[in-house]
Amino acid sequence: MAPSKTAKGKARLTPKSSSPSSDKPPNPFQIASESLKPLTDTLDPSHIYLAHLDPRPSPFKRKIFLVPVAMNLFVILLFFLRARYIFPWYLQLLQSFSGLPNATTLVYEDLTTSQYLLVLLRRALTFLLDFSLCIFVWPWPYEFLVGNPQHGSPCYWRFKIGFRNSEIYVRRSRKWDEEVLGKGKDLLANDDLRKVFWNQIRTATNPMLLQQKTGYLTMDANWDLDWAGMVNATALVDKKEIEERVFGTLVLVYHERFGWMSIDLSDTGAKPGSAEDERRKQVFKFRDALAAIGQEDLFFRWIEVVQFETGRPGGFTQERQVEVAQKIRDMFKEKDVDFDEFWKEAVGTEGLAGMP
Repeated sequence: MAPSKTAKGKARLTPKSSSPSSDKPPNPFQIASESLKPLTDTLDPSHIYLAHLDPRPSPFKRKIFLVPVAMNLFVILLFFLRARYIFPWYLQLLQSFSGLPNATTLVYEDLTTSQYLLVLLRRALTFLLDFSLCIFVWPWPYEFLVGNPQHGSPCYWRFKIGFRNSEIYVRRSRKWDEEVLGKGKDLLANDDLRKVFWNQIRTATNPMLLQQKTGYLTMDANWDLDWAGMVNATALVDKKEIEERVFGTLVLVYHERFGWMSIDLSDTGAKPGSAEDERRKQVFKFRDALAAIGQEDLFFRWIEVVQFETGRPGGFTQERQVEVAQKIRDMFKEKDVDFDEFWKEAVGTEGLAGMP
């Protein structure tokens, strides 16, 4: 965590030494709690999941949701008008192919070659237009209204939970996860895979992103919203089987040996008033202060370094603490930030609460 200096002036990191046991994944991964099992049982092990809470007022979320509703209704209307216009023509073509002459039947002897080719070109373009509409445009309203049985749809989600002041959003990783969770790959044993994993996680949980965008707008090229997962997570909270704060900022990833693992990146999981709760508050004060000066990426790099080093075999020895503390200071110095002074200014303490 925060580097502090010993009585001899040596820098060290405040967490105590810890070495991962054979029956537990290394820090910061934890075996997902039993209370999450009803949710994880419905998730796809080949994907990585991110959950977070959106505290924006429900009227604002309603306005945001009305935009895709209007767009998809407009697309459906256009499809209806197009079908109403073009269906009789396709029906006539079908009848003509069946041997029943009509206005669409072409008699080569009655047309010049250029006229014949022009008709063929016009029909080919019509086929191409309608094919493109069905393949590339129709999926938008279909996915919005119906979706698929495994992941649900936006309309299914809103129908189930309505609009709330505090909502749980669950994102599902897209194809990049094959690089991390592909066949024969072990996220916990490979430093390169963990680097890819953490790069994606820290980008997706960037405080500025979550503060500036409502949950509905967090979909991008790397993450999609899992509508069914959001409904299932909300149902667990409604049934009081799990507290909503568990989904503050939660990562869920499957491992062949440990099953579903979780990483709690939120500041809401500790018991209020406890030393752990105070430490979390201090850490997130530090995060917010870094975000305020446009250096939020430093926060995630700091977290990644600490989590990696504390989870290495052999324990977090005194020598390693000194080495890592200096590494962190140098990392911050490269961005013209004095770690110790900035921590003290942002948090108001020399180190984390409850730590020696």
